[in-house]
Amino acid sequence: MSVEFIDGQIVTEFVNDLQAFEKWASEEFRKLDAHGNGVLSRDELQRRSGKLSSTEFELQSPDEIGRLYDVLFSKFDADGSGTIDPQEFMALTREIMLAKARGIGDSPVCIILQGDSLLMRAVQLANG
Repeated sequence: MSVEFIDGQIVTEFVNDLQAFEKWASEEFRKLDAHGNGVLSRDELQRRSGKLSSTEFELQSPDEIGRLYDVLFSKFDADGSGTIDPQEFMALTREIMLAKARGIGDSPVCIILQGDSLLMRAVQLANG
């Protein structure tokens, strides 16, 4: 873990750096794909929710988390297969990160980041 300063521009620049963002998203997708079948099931995502979310997310009730996954799958499971494929995962992750960037805004905030998190990757890219 590391304490870092981050603002919305850092996050947006990382998401817009297609090579860096797609590399990270592909690595994360492979980590989450416990069955190794090239798609993410709802079960795989829910079992690994800490890898995709914040502590606040993990403090929600099982019903609230279930409703969140209902929304995620209805929006990002474009082909209606009941699973998230790599392209759908990239779109989901991109939208989540851009929402975080908007939420952070232009003023830097001090945040504790895990070494393998997407926000940490954004900070590392910004720091060269």
